[in-house]
Amino acid sequence: MKVRFWGVRGSIPSPGAKTQKYGGNTACIELRVGAEDRLVIIDAGSGIRSLGNSMMASDLPKGPIKADIFLSHTHWDHIMGYPFFTPIYIPGTTLKVHGPVSFEDDPLEEVVGGQMKYRYFPVNLGELASEIEYIRLKEAPSIDLGNGLHLSTKLLNHPITALGYRFTYDGKAVCTCYDTEPFRNLFITDPNHPDYDEAMAFEGAEVAAEQNLAVEQFFAGADLLIHDAQYTAAEYGSRINWGHTAMEYAIAAANRAGVKKLALFHHDPDRFDATLDELSAIYCEPGKFGNTEVFFAREGMEIDL
Repeated sequence: MKVRFWGVRGSIPSPGAKTQKYGGNTACIELRVGAEDRLVIIDAGSGIRSLGNSMMASDLPKGPIKADIFLSHTHWDHIMGYPFFTPIYIPGTTLKVHGPVSFEDDPLEEVVGGQMKYRYFPVNLGELASEIEYIRLKEAPSIDLGNGLHLSTKLLNHPITALGYRFTYDGKAVCTCYDTEPFRNLFITDPNHPDYDEAMAFEGAEVAAEQNLAVEQFFAGADLLIHDAQYTAAEYGSRINWGHTAMEYAIAAANRAGVKKLALFHHDPDRFDATLDELSAIYCEPGKFGNTEVFFAREGMEIDL
């Protein structure tokens, strides 16, 4: 399996001179699998536009484009590039778009394609020349994607339904764990609070610990884990419930789970190159925080597993 990052930023694209090194596009990851170079795309943030242009130059001359797109969730920064993904306008293109949805009455096609209405965009979803199938996903221990590629999914902790993905092929595993933050006790834990309930506080702590362990077990032993790391621990305290993780927590969890390589991902739009370089010097020194190789994801970075 080969991985390439086309967008590593979170929340909103942040182009400019101060983000050139790590990139300003929002989430999009290319995964190529097997001798047939099967294409799997994870998320359709603004980075998918450049990926689509690359596919037009390198894939289309070999024949009609065929790909699977897996959406971690449907927040706009993870789907905003979809209308600018050139292959959807090309006859013969076959796509399967997989992902979770948060509301029973809204199918995935409507959530993703809803941004392609005339009030927002000049081309309507029904006018696309490609053949697109939308497949709703839920948490599942094992999904056979064919030709030796297997997928497992895990519910994450985000304001809307978000899934982590674990792709396994020929003994190698690539895992995504974003957008998410640690599960925490939602009940009152202060014994002096008038609404404190000891049993509920205990149960809440127990459930949070179980879910955090389940997430670590999900990516345990992964050859590559791409994990939400939008904040530092100092920043996270004022951003609880925003659905993103402190990089210190991500590193510690990856080490506990025996992850081989950890890509810190979903950089804050105000996190400029100079700051990411400074953070790299702190957190990416080999062996400083355990055996896991830690690095900050960059647009254009390629990893061959």
